[in-house]
Amino acid sequence: MAIDKKSLKEMFPHLYRELETSENKISIDAVRESPEVAEMAAEIEDVCEEEFLKPTKTIDKLRHFNPSVVDFIRRCDTDEQAQEIIFYLQKRGELTQEQAEDLKGVLKQKGVRGFGSKKEENYYFHEGGL
Repeated sequence: MAIDKKSLKEMFPHLYRELETSENKISIDAVRESPEVAEMAAEIEDVCEEEFLKPTKTIDKLRHFNPSVVDFIRRCDTDEQAQEIIFYLQKRGELTQEQAEDLKGVLKQKGVRGFGSKKEENYYFHEGGL
């Protein structure tokens, strides 16, 4: 679906302004071959910053955290909600058929709490020390 500049400007005036001006632009100075390599590079960069800059703030232990399917399931209240999460992630290609079947098996045998205790609202803020 193509969208012309006039429609974009009418629907998203702030986004249009950002795209047309040079504000809020970030230059990309490197390309990583995989997400794992990028994660390792970011972690190394953080360690170097910590050692050489000696930050005064506490380290954000969730800075590069990316929730897994289990993290999402632990937010659910019911088995049906967990099934929806599994189905959705499988549909998006983030889970293989085999992974989805394994998760459904655990869900059927142990229920939603078989994945761990419920992660309540603001769980990550508390976990991150905020």
